[in-house]
Amino acid sequence: MDIVITTLFGLETLTRMDLESCGYSKDQIKVSDGQVVLTVPDEGFALDVARVNIFCGCAERVFFSAGRFSASEFDEFFDKTALIGWSEFIPSGWAFVVTGYSRKSKLFGVPAMQSLAKKAICRSLTRSAGLPDDSPVTEDRSKGTVRIQFAMVSDECRMLIDTTGDGLHKRGYRPLTHEAPIRETLALAMVHLARFRPFSFESLYDPFCGSGTIVIEAARNALGIAPGRDRMFSFTDLPYIGRKVLISAREEARDKEDLSPLDDIFFAGSDIDPKAVKSARANAEAAGVKDFVRFDVRDALKLTPSSIESITGFDRNLIITNPPYGGRLMTPEEAADIYRAIASNYLTSKGMCRKGVRLSVITPDKDFETATGCKADKSYKLYNGNKVCHLNNYFRLDKENG
Repeated sequence: MDIVITTLFGLETLTRMDLESCGYSKDQIKVSDGQVVLTVPDEGFALDVARVNIFCGCAERVFFSAGRFSASEFDEFFDKTALIGWSEFIPSGWAFVVTGYSRKSKLFGVPAMQSLAKKAICRSLTRSAGLPDDSPVTEDRSKGTVRIQFAMVSDECRMLIDTTGDGLHKRGYRPLTHEAPIRETLALAMVHLARFRPFSFESLYDPFCGSGTIVIEAARNALGIAPGRDRMFSFTDLPYIGRKVLISAREEARDKEDLSPLDDIFFAGSDIDPKAVKSARANAEAAGVKDFVRFDVRDALKLTPSSIESITGFDRNLIITNPPYGGRLMTPEEAADIYRAIASNYLTSKGMCRKGVRLSVITPDKDFETATGCKADKSYKLYNGNKVCHLNNYFRLDKENG
């Protein structure tokens, strides 16, 4: 059985690493653009679905493959979809919804493909029931809904069944109250890509913390709190997967947690808006990390390496942030001024780090490098939803002017 995990572009490797940390071997995992496929034995497949949903911190959604085939014509697409034993995956009387996409394929009319797939699935269901092909298929949403997605890439089609429901970035601890929150999946990816090592000799600090997502995700990850521990998933409604596997996966997740009290401040942030800080503190409590993080009201533009050292107590700090950008909360010119202020606070004129800090900043496109003239030591092209972003990591120390 293939479990198909979709990701934002650029986060595939981090998802592979999550799977490996769960005990899956490299030969079970195949990585491609925007997706990771995990092949597992049919026996125990339901528990694997639950584990992947709970433990993958940078993925978007988890499916399992109902069938795979090649198709370059609409008739071929219809016939091969109808050959799949859909009665095994769609309980009698349940509704089903078909969505999908097509990339680099001869078949590219998605609405037409959706309609054909729906008709083909109905054909499969009626034949499985021993009924004539033109018999109507009853769909009762009160019984349940199966969400099906076709993924057509280079004339190869996978028929996928969603097991996640709401996207995996919805951890369950944050209400949608802040003006422009970063996705939890992307926030955790930023922490990983900045190569933060928790409980070492370095603290993590976000000077534009907003609703606290980056700091909270870093703390939860360090404490071993599984990303999906506190939420529900649509697979629990599917009778062939069910709720018991979710209970088992949650027990495994709790066994991996270490919530021992900390003496040091490893995870901290601040914001100039008191309402944002209040929201961050509430989110930290809901996320189970209120005793491990610190949020304060401060003006980010007045912070320096030495002032952050006085807050965290560490002489080494990773400054990691998603500052306001043009078109979100201010004009592009105002955003550029903030980027230059960030660079002035933490980088020297050579674009290297001041003593005691590393810097990791995510902005749309290459706005930070353009505004500051400071080329990142390592840059990653990422996506916050559909918006193209660049994560700029600065780690080289300017020993002469630090």
